[in-house]
Amino acid sequence: MRLMPDVLPANAPTPVSAHAPVPPAQDPAEYRKALSCFATGVTVVTTRWQESDWGMTCNSFASVSLEPRLVLWSIRKAASSLEAFIQSGGFCVSVLSHAQQGLARQFATGDMSARFAQVPVQRQASERLRLSEAMAWFDCTLHQLVDAGDHHIVIGQVQDFGWHDAAALTFCRSQFGHFQASTS
Repeated sequence: MRLMPDVLPANAPTPVSAHAPVPPAQDPAEYRKALSCFATGVTVVTTRWQESDWGMTCNSFASVSLEPRLVLWSIRKAASSLEAFIQSGGFCVSVLSHAQQGLARQFATGDMSARFAQVPVQRQASERLRLSEAMAWFDCTLHQLVDAGDHHIVIGQVQDFGWHDAAALTFCRSQFGHFQASTS
């Protein structure tokens, strides 16, 4: 999947949908399907708590502020790793490249030892792990926790970061794809 922006000339007519709008659904499954239409990047978020490494796949990552450098992601209140992420004082976000699609699946289920099994990682000065081959990473201290429905929004202040050029792993309509930036 190659996502490219649609650019229309200023005098172009407004596109018209061939489909009539779908009425709002009350069914939670339909709501999830509607949300899945928004393509996102894919990350693995890690932390170190009580001498153990914790990690999970996450696609709710976003930038909040450039000054100070703040990022956010969200975690379900029912997540087994919630306490680790809240009590640890920080986290590291590894932005996955298209070549790391298998890691997105690996960090989505199973116990923590299975999630980290045979994954090249680097331990940061903070003691948190970052995935060695991630296309970008952000090591953060916990800045703020916001209660939001059945999730917490976790805001971190970036202490260190890095990146390299690669095709980004994307997730849309429950399928993986990729975004390759145009070189022109």
